[in-house]
Amino acid sequence: MSNARLDAALSGIDAANGADPNRVSVDGADQPAELVYGERMSRTLSRLYPDASEHLRIAARGQHIERWTSPRADYPMDREGYLRWRTALKRYHADRVGEIMREAGYGDEDIDQVGRLIQKHRLKRDPEAQALEDVVCVVFLEDYFADFALKHEDAKVVDILRKTWKKMSPVGHEAALALDLPPDARRLVEAALAPDAPGS
Repeated sequence: MSNARLDAALSGIDAANGADPNRVSVDGADQPAELVYGERMSRTLSRLYPDASEHLRIAARGQHIERWTSPRADYPMDREGYLRWRTALKRYHADRVGEIMREAGYGDEDIDQVGRLIQKHRLKRDPEAQALEDVVCVVFLEDYFADFALKHEDAKVVDILRKTWKKMSPVGHEAALALDLPPDARRLVEAALAPDAPGS
């Protein structure tokens, strides 16, 4: 059965992300980067959590809405600047998705719940927040990790992988291990998960 409000919210998010000036190549065609990211989030959510709620489906699609409007370079290039940037981004994403939800006919309670998910409130305690984190991590590993790893030293990548792994639930772990990663990426994942790895 069609859900007009949900369809309108997802379409609104896609329309916003369709304005991304940054492009990625998908099947030989250039597409807006954040539009592609949102579609990948929804696809992975459906695979990992096929019974996801409306709230979770909207939060997954809008996770990076209009991310290009707040460049990392606008903040100091240190850890404090990074954390300020991330906090501001999450607040912006939540607010922007809330605007689109209101236009689609959702009320304050639904908007607040999606906002909490996007900002990862009560991660590890809220099953839906944890599910969203699983999807974020699996999308990163499946679609972005191989290119990311080429740009950084192995030791740094392995450290990031260990931290990523700790954020995930058993559902996320199972999905991540089932990914068909390129050999170099698979090698780094195996190094991060080795029993004798520092911090493992």
